[in-house]
Amino acid sequence: MKPLDVYPLFDISLVKGEGCHVWDDKGNKYLDLYGGHAVISIGHNHPKWTKAIKKATKKLSYYSNSVHLPLQEKLAQKLGELSGYPNYNLFLCNSGAEANENALKLASFTNQRNKIIAFKGAFHGRTAAAVAVTDNPKIKPPINPDDHVIFLPLNDKIVLEKAFIEHEICAVIIEPFQGVNGIYEAKHTFLKAISALCKKNMSLFIIDEIQSGYGRTGHFFAHQWAFVKPDIITMAKGMGNGFPIAGILVNPEINVWHGMLGTTFGGAPMACAAGLSVLKTIESEKLIERNVGLGEYFIEKLRALPFIKEIRGRGLILGVEFDFPIKGLRERLVYEKHIFTGNASNPNTLRFLPPMNIRKKDIDKTIKALQDLLSTNP
Repeated sequence: MKPLDVYPLFDISLVKGEGCHVWDDKGNKYLDLYGGHAVISIGHNHPKWTKAIKKATKKLSYYSNSVHLPLQEKLAQKLGELSGYPNYNLFLCNSGAEANENALKLASFTNQRNKIIAFKGAFHGRTAAAVAVTDNPKIKPPINPDDHVIFLPLNDKIVLEKAFIEHEICAVIIEPFQGVNGIYEAKHTFLKAISALCKKNMSLFIIDEIQSGYGRTGHFFAHQWAFVKPDIITMAKGMGNGFPIAGILVNPEINVWHGMLGTTFGGAPMACAAGLSVLKTIESEKLIERNVGLGEYFIEKLRALPFIKEIRGRGLILGVEFDFPIKGLRERLVYEKHIFTGNASNPNTLRFLPPMNIRKKDIDKTIKALQDLLSTNP
C-alpha cells in the first residue's frame, strides 16, 4: 500500500523541524516561510508545545465529550481572554472544514433558512457544506450541490444589498483575507456593511479566520481591524501549531441544544494541551504585537524587488503578485535557495505565511534569494 496520489509533491522528504526551519533526510536545512498553509504559528517543535503534549500523554490522552474535560475549560478561558471574546462559547473540532461545516449548520438551525452568501474566490474547505461555499467547481462532486449558495463579488456593497432584498438569507460567510485565492482583503467598510445587513435581516454573520486568525495580522483576529463582531468565528490551522484542532466561537445569544453539534475527537485532552500551549506562547512571547512591525518590514523590502505587480496582506499573511507565473520561481526558491513559500489560485501570486517567531534576518535572507533569482531568469 502507498499514500493516495492526490497531492503535487516537491521531491523532498522532510524529517525534522525547529523554529522557522525544517530539514530533509539528506541533512539540508530549509527556511519555512509557509508553515504548511499557516499551520505552524509559534514555530516547529516549540519546546513549550512539545512539553505540553508529552505531559498530556502521561495523564489522559483521550476521552469522549461525555464527561467534563478540564483542559477544554482552560483552553476556552485563555482563548476568550486573548481573542477579546470572553463571553462567546467555544465548540471544538478537528479541522477548518469541520469548523465551517458546524458554523453553517448552526446558522441554519438558528433561523431555519438555507440561503448562504459566499464570495467569488473564496475557499472554506472540501467537505459538504464547506465545499458548497467554496468558489472552485473543480473540487465539487455531484453529491455536493451548491444551488443554495449565492456567490457575490468581493467588496461590492451594491450587489450585496440587492441579494438581501431578493433572498431570505441564512448567513454570510467570508474570509477577512482570501488565502487560497492570493491574499485578497475584504475591505473594512464591506465587513461593516455585511454586519449591518445581517443584523437587520436576522441573518448570521460568519467570519472564517482559519488562515488569518491567531495573531497573524497584528490583532488576534483579522476582522478586528474592521471593528466588527460576527455571530460565529471559525478557527483552525495555527490553533494547534501542527496538532489537529479547530473550533468555532459562538455568540452567547445563539441558542443551542444537546446533540445539535457533535464530534468524536474534537476537544480531546492532547489537542487542548497543544492549543493551550500555543495561546500561552503567543502571549508570553508577545508574538501578536511584533507581527505588525515584521509585516511592514517585509513589505518595505519586497517593494524594492523587480517584476512585482502588487503586494497584498497585513502582518505575516502576505501575497506577492508578480507579472509572470511564479511556478518556476517557487521551485527555484525551494531547490536552489532552500526556502519554502506558498502558491495561490492566482498563478502569479507567491504566498508568505511564516511561523510568527520569524526574525528580520530570515526576511533579509528571503529578499536576497529573490533578488538573486529575479536578476537572472525569473
